[in-house]
Amino acid sequence: MTGSQPALDSARLTELLFLDGPSPTDFHDRWRKAISTELFRYRSGARVEERWQLPYDRLRALNEELLSPEHLVLDPRGLAALHEWTSVADGATATVAGIHYNLFLGSLLDDRLSPARDLSEFTSLARTGTFLCTERAHGNDAAALETVARYDRERDEFVLHTPHEGAQKYMPNTSPAGGPKSAVVAARLLIDDQDQGVFLFLTPLSDRQGTLPGITVAMLPERVGSPVDHCLTSFDQVRLPRTALIQGEHGRLLPDGTFTSAVGSPRKRFLHAIGRVTVGKLCMSASTLGGCRAALAIAVRYAQTRRISGPVAGQRVPLSAHRSHHTRLLERVATAYAMTFFHRSVTERWITHEPEDRATTERLVAVAKGWITWQAREITIESRERCGAQALFPVNGLAEFAANVDGAITAEGDNLAIWCKAGAEMIFGHTLAPEPLEATGQDCPTDPVFLRRAIAAAEHHWHMTARRDLRGGEAGDALGRWNNASAAALDLVETYAVGQAADAFASACDRATDPRTRTVLDDLHTLFLLRQVDSRSGLLLAEKALTAHQVRALPQTLRSLTARLAPHLPTLTEAFDIPQEHLSALPMLTAP
Repeated sequence: MTGSQPALDSARLTELLFLDGPSPTDFHDRWRKAISTELFRYRSGARVEERWQLPYDRLRALNEELLSPEHLVLDPRGLAALHEWTSVADGATATVAGIHYNLFLGSLLDDRLSPARDLSEFTSLARTGTFLCTERAHGNDAAALETVARYDRERDEFVLHTPHEGAQKYMPNTSPAGGPKSAVVAARLLIDDQDQGVFLFLTPLSDRQGTLPGITVAMLPERVGSPVDHCLTSFDQVRLPRTALIQGEHGRLLPDGTFTSAVGSPRKRFLHAIGRVTVGKLCMSASTLGGCRAALAIAVRYAQTRRISGPVAGQRVPLSAHRSHHTRLLERVATAYAMTFFHRSVTERWITHEPEDRATTERLVAVAKGWITWQAREITIESRERCGAQALFPVNGLAEFAANVDGAITAEGDNLAIWCKAGAEMIFGHTLAPEPLEATGQDCPTDPVFLRRAIAAAEHHWHMTARRDLRGGEAGDALGRWNNASAAALDLVETYAVGQAADAFASACDRATDPRTRTVLDDLHTLFLLRQVDSRSGLLLAEKALTAHQVRALPQTLRSLTARLAPHLPTLTEAFDIPQEHLSALPMLTAP
């Protein structure tokens, strides 16, 4: 990593990375400052019970930064930013914050039909909110959950009950850690023994003395990653007032006990009831964004400070001097920029979508969640490996990132399940990418327009293949037809996600007004595209979107671009703006 080039200003890159929405906001700066405090530093030697408590202490500190928790709950950008920054220091804090603000408080605030509820004990965190949906026997098929809430007409109450072990709620944070808790509980509403579908019910779980009567909480074993107090939770004929029902257009209970709904399908009622999960997907994606950017910032700084034996006896060189080392980090940095710009774009689409575009926008959020979190896992694993044995110790800030990403991959809809749903919808419900143009061999191999066209050719191929494979299945065998088409459909989803991320990256480049910043960002954008094209070069050659000469030239093109970008690697990660208070507390970055 030698050579002299004009200085690149990290502040200009930071401004582009954290330009979140059409007008300037302070929420990124607010949460960055919050995690800079001593409360957010790693606690060596803490017992697991102390580590379960710590996220709640941190959550209360974050809550004190808010003028209005309700305003945060109704602001998807603010919620996502909270997850981006808290995950840098503690994935468990991001988890409990997302559950409390988005899934719990958000579900309550979205109910505009019920009489106004007093939420002060939740907004002040005198009581922490949690969310109980999935069950031991029902994860991705939560619409089939079996917890029931029977309406007792005589007493005008609901009776919440867990009928068997498979219906135990798995794996909410319902232990005594953090103090008194309440939950919104997903349960099947039974009125006169008629199943009306799954609804949410506001349910007190515990007070200062412990779990309330009729509620059983059993701790689950400690999981990998930042620890959260995960539990099994069940209910034995727990009575709830009429006001416990969280209502909406999907269903309401009139004063005379009549049930009405503007949504006919029980499955659609369930999806309306858990509508906050879409914002949750944005938050899960954001949490892995923050974590993987921090992982890269740590790995790049370590590569600069860690010295190893050079090719000459007695010579010591930094790890970053080796192309085999810095190339892998630089390629992941390019992906992290693409992920960040893609997330900003998708969040904007979600906030501004029209009602008629809701289904398409929800699908885009799901596609982005899958792609971003899977890329984040690759980045955090690579960053950990590049720092060797020292990074295996949580005190050095990297060891828990990959496990935290695994949690995000599973939460708010397992990635594979939501991509299967997206792929199935896209086969005939998504516009085909343009018919690919045959490569002439005259295109510049580093032209982003040419490279983006190649990605579109791959998307077109997988779209047509999925349609062919679905039609080629045996008539009358729906599962067999889907199994026949699923591989191509998943490739379609992935290639579409890459194209959308590339487009968001290109838009960010266009916003760069400083020439030096624009030049480096353009190169980074090209590196991202080149890696994506390189990984699909066989297909693109077969589709005639690349010539044989262009395929053979890809390795040298990548090497040349990497050499040009390598001197900027430290600045590119400085732009992630990870607090110095966090980095300076990591022993491997300060040890001789």
